[in-house]
Amino acid sequence: MDAGTSLLIAVPAAVIGAAGFGLASAAQQRATKEVEVAPTLSPRLLVELFARPMWLIGLVATILALLMQLVALAFGPITVVQPLLVTGVAFAAGFSALMARRRPDPLILIGALFCAAGLSAFLLLARPVSVGADEHIDLVSGLPLAIALAALVAACLGYSAVVTHSSRVLALALATGVLYGVTAGLMKVVVGQLRLGIDEPFQHVTLYVVCIVGPMGFLLSQNTFQQGRMISPAVAVITSVDPVIAVLIGVGWLGEQLDTSPAALAGECAAAVVVIAGIAFITLRGSALLHRLDERETRTAPG
Repeated sequence: MDAGTSLLIAVPAAVIGAAGFGLASAAQQRATKEVEVAPTLSPRLLVELFARPMWLIGLVATILALLMQLVALAFGPITVVQPLLVTGVAFAAGFSALMARRRPDPLILIGALFCAAGLSAFLLLARPVSVGADEHIDLVSGLPLAIALAALVAACLGYSAVVTHSSRVLALALATGVLYGVTAGLMKVVVGQLRLGIDEPFQHVTLYVVCIVGPMGFLLSQNTFQQGRMISPAVAVITSVDPVIAVLIGVGWLGEQLDTSPAALAGECAAAVVVIAGIAFITLRGSALLHRLDERETRTAPG
């Protein structure tokens, strides 16, 4: 199949996947507000959410989105697919507005496009290239990255546990994005092992790590949605961090290579600044919208 035909499959699949993630995020956040606030990473939250139809809709949308992401990655390069998936934040804002019977905020959508554009530029400049088999992980050379990612997740969880500021939600979202990125990187290994035989993944530790890290990331995302008032900032962080961590996994654990020329590094740093600026813009705009909503509720409150 030629490159053009492959993109005709990959691009629509990625867009449908982004829409699925957006719908799932909006539905799940709405459902998490209907149950009692649960401690971070407490399975009790999922038990209570299973009785909520809106959350089940989000779960079905999540499964559909994951399937579409796999199709997109099977036919298209990560430099095309992942930036399109970041537009899930725009879909999340749109679906959330529809569920609340209000118009989507155009500035939030602009911020989402900034995130997608910055990530697109980062991946195009980095140009991750596989130089070997992807069926195995280099545990020795990958240990420093594993320790760093574990420390980052622990720091985010610790910060969210002791801070009452709204930034705690962004910390939870950052930890979720890291766990999602690790899961994506490890799933690439599992898929590579499947080519060797249907029973091959069960003979390696990778699959079992995925079965732990993946559900942890999903549960943490529900904590993030429940504890945040605005969905867009959290989704922007999760969808931006996920592919970046996946690229780092490819380099640190799977032996992939990035373009590390001075010009490429400068461009990658500039692209990262654009992504961070997009997230900051969405966060600030969300805070302004919440402040406006609080003032409106105060004026209309009886007495």
